[in-house]
Amino acid sequence: MNSVIKKVPIPIAGLILALAAAGNLVFSYGSLYKNIFGTLSAFLLILLVIKIWVMPKSLGEGFDNPVIASVMPTFFMGLMILSTYIKVHFPLAAYGLWLLALIMHGVFMIYFTKKYILNFHIQKVFPSYFIVYVGIVCGSVTAPAFGLANVGQLIFWFGLGAYFLLLPLVIYRVLVMKEIPEPAIPTITIFAAPASLCLAGYLNSFQEKSMGMIMLLSILSLFMFISVMLYIPKMLKLKFYPSYSAFTFPFVITAIAMKGTAAFLANAGKTSPFLGYFIKFLELWAILMVLYVLIRYMAFMLSNPAPVGSIKKDAHSS
Repeated sequence: MNSVIKKVPIPIAGLILALAAAGNLVFSYGSLYKNIFGTLSAFLLILLVIKIWVMPKSLGEGFDNPVIASVMPTFFMGLMILSTYIKVHFPLAAYGLWLLALIMHGVFMIYFTKKYILNFHIQKVFPSYFIVYVGIVCGSVTAPAFGLANVGQLIFWFGLGAYFLLLPLVIYRVLVMKEIPEPAIPTITIFAAPASLCLAGYLNSFQEKSMGMIMLLSILSLFMFISVMLYIPKMLKLKFYPSYSAFTFPFVITAIAMKGTAAFLANAGKTSPFLGYFIKFLELWAILMVLYVLIRYMAFMLSNPAPVGSIKKDAHSS
């Protein structure tokens, strides 16, 4: 067991988040499926917490790596979603966990801004920066579960503003400057997440919704999803890196957002058979990617004698 704990990488937090979100995605097909994904997410969360507890140095080293540091907030996002799983049985504990995760995300955002934004280097910018500043919109998705839709609305506007500020910067870094280190290439998939997360947060936290806002975010989400899908075959040819976790949540949240949009349009009397089929594809693709990455992670932690690749080395050399 100790050997497994040693191999648990910080970026597995992205897979933890994706598994928790996938449970909500498949909940409409039965609570059993949600509980399976939630249990898997909680199990990996426990492994990661043990790793941080017994090897705190690994967490400190992660702070010095712009790629690993910027994916750390997926841990807080995962806690926010998992808190909704236990709300039925432990409402006070669930609310405390959600609030703690939200505060921790905010504190980390301040730390990251001081370390990487105030000491800005364009070479250290990666798509995972979206996680730091837009990822907190996970609070908008989950806030209504605790009767805090108003808080969710404020978080949404912050995340949306951060997204539009970061988007041109990250596009410039990835498409113009290029030279993304190989271990960080899977993070390009994160382009598909922010607009979809904002859309899901908007649908959940706003009772009165603007058709214009939903259409804007839906179109942006679909554009980003298609763009990533055009590049995904090349990325899947890479050998395994802990950054593989980036192949999960962006697809899950896109499926959740599109599913929510379809429900909104149906309530407005606007249905489309094509949209229904497309959502089924999104659900299937998201679940397959989550399971694929989960299997690759299990194989990595159970059989590899040492971590594959070095995000830290390559990120600093870029």
